Amino acid sequence: MQFKASALAQLLGGQIEGNPESTVSGFGKIESAVSGQLSFLANPKYEDYLYTCQASIVIVNQSLTLRKPVSATLIRVPDAYAAFAQLLALYEEQQKKNKTGIQSPCHIDPSAKLADTVFIGAFSYLGEKVTIGEGTQIHPQVYLGDGVRIGKHCILHPGVKIYAQCVIGDDVIIHAGTVIGSDGFGFAPKSDGAYTKVPQLGNVIVEDGVEIGANTTIDRATIGSTIIRRGVKLDNLIQVAHNVEIGAHTVIAAQTGISGSTRIGEQVMVGGQVGIAGHIEIGNKVKIGAQSGISKDVPDGKILNGTPATDHASSFRQLAMIRQLPEIERRIRLLEQLLAAKPD
Repeated sequence: MQFKASALAQLLGGQIEGNPESTVSGFGKIESAVSGQLSFLANPKYEDYLYTCQASIVIVNQSLTLRKPVSATLIRVPDAYAAFAQLLALYEEQQKKNKTGIQSPCHIDPSAKLADTVFIGAFSYLGEKVTIGEGTQIHPQVYLGDGVRIGKHCILHPGVKIYAQCVIGDDVIIHAGTVIGSDGFGFAPKSDGAYTKVPQLGNVIVEDGVEIGANTTIDRATIGSTIIRRGVKLDNLIQVAHNVEIGAHTVIAAQTGISGSTRIGEQVMVGGQVGIAGHIEIGNKVKIGAQSGISKDVPDGKILNGTPATDHASSFRQLAMIRQLPEIERRIRLLEQLLAAKPD
C-alpha cells in the first residue's frame, strides 16, 4: 500500500516542502528510516537525524527552522507527533482484520447475549447473563464472570480476566493479562493478631474510550464501584485499589500503585513508579513526576516531584542541595580544624 506526499498533506491539513509525488509504503524512525518510508520529527533532540536520514517523507512541525538542506519531502503540520499518530491509527485500521464468529472450544452460558458481529476467541469463558456489544473482539483465553457487560467495539486481548458484575463501556481496549474486579485488599485485624477478610461486594466500572495496559489490576469496590472515567489511559503493571476513582482523560505510567478510596481528578498526568496513599484527593490537571510518593491531598494544577512529594521547583532545589553535601561537609571539617588549631 503506497501513499503520495500530496495525499498525506491533504489528509493532515499540512503544507508540502519538496516533491508532492514522493511515495511511501511504510514507516521508519527518524534515526534509521530508509527510502520509501515515512517518518516524523517532533522532539528537537532528534533534529540532527533529519539532515542524514533517508526517509522519503518526514512530517515536521510548522515552527521548525531548517539549519541545513534535507533530502526528504517535508510535510509541515501544527503538531507532528499528533499527525503521525493519526496516520498510524488509520494504517492500523486498514490492516486490521475484523474477525467475527465464535471459535472452538469455548464455554458460553446460554443466558449470555452477544451481538451478531462479535468475535470470541478459543478457550474463552463467558458466564451467566454476560452481554457483549457489536463489533467487540474477545481474544482467546478471556474470562468474563457472571453479569459482566462489555460495550461496543471493544478489544479484550488474550488472557484478560473480568470478574462478576463489572461493566466495560464502548471503545475500550484491555491488554493481555489484565485483571479487572479482583477483591480489594480488605482485612480487619482481630484481637489475636490475625485478620478477617472483609467481603468485597462492589464492582468496577470502566467508561468509554479507556485503554488499559498489560498485567494491570483494578480491584472491585468493597461496596459501590471502583470507577475509571472516560478516556483514561493506564500503562502496564498498574495497581488500582478498591473504591478508587480516576477522572476523565487522566494518564498513568507503569508500576504506579493507587491505594484504596483515593480520588484522582481529570486530565492528571502520573509518571512511572508513583505511590499514592489511600483516602486522599488529587485535583484536576495535576502533574506528578516519576517515583514520587503522594501522601496527602493535592489541589488543582499542582506539579509535584519526590518522596514525600513537594512542589516541582522546590524538589529540584533540594536535590541540588543534596549534591552539594559532600563539599559542605568538607568545608565544615576544614573550619573545625582551623578552630581547633587557633590559639586560645
